[in-house]
Amino acid sequence: MIPLRDIIPSRTTPVVTICLIALNSIVFLYQISLGRAVDAFTLYYGLIPAAFSWMNVFTSMFLHGSVLHVAGNMLYLWIFGDNVEDRMGHGRFLVFYLLCGIAAALAQTITTPDSTVPMIGASGAIAGVMGAYFVLYPRSRIVTLIPLFFFFQVIEVPAIFFLGIWFLMQFVSGLGSIVSRVGNGGTGGAIGGIAFWAHIAGFVAGITGVALFRRPERQRVEWWHDV
Repeated sequence: MIPLRDIIPSRTTPVVTICLIALNSIVFLYQISLGRAVDAFTLYYGLIPAAFSWMNVFTSMFLHGSVLHVAGNMLYLWIFGDNVEDRMGHGRFLVFYLLCGIAAALAQTITTPDSTVPMIGASGAIAGVMGAYFVLYPRSRIVTLIPLFFFFQVIEVPAIFFLGIWFLMQFVSGLGSIVSRVGNGGTGGAIGGIAFWAHIAGFVAGITGVALFRRPERQRVEWWHDV
């Protein structure tokens, strides 16, 4: 399923969401410009669980490994970020985003402490935004592109279903990664792939933390009509 947009318009300009998308895009363009030096750049600024660094927790959130990686993350951030920023306000949303990214990075470090592969990407923080959307807008719908063999169908999927399926996929894949690691002896330095537990932790952080960041005066009934 490929999300295209949601059905709830922003009531305010999502300044922070736009700035985060711009910053991630600029950093990725800089990565491309480095050519062969990009690997050294990623090693220096990516988060390596086996050599944990608080500075790299933050810098790793703005690095991406490919065009599809950054494009997919920014699409999700744009679809879900503007409405969450609406409900939190700009400053609170930025803090919330970064805290979810931290929770995601810590979770992935705990689950793969021996990994020497740099973890990069904004997906953990964005998962937190998705978790907040799950709580704040459960009755919303996501306009979604569904590939059906050689055809494509665009349908509206309930947000609670779309995000629930996404989280379930991450959780099952996360369990699979642990089983695979245990099957290989539970150790090993080069542990790469998708950081499923970062996604899971970010989403859970978003669900549990949204109550602390949403502004009471921006309750749903005042900001948008039920759909």
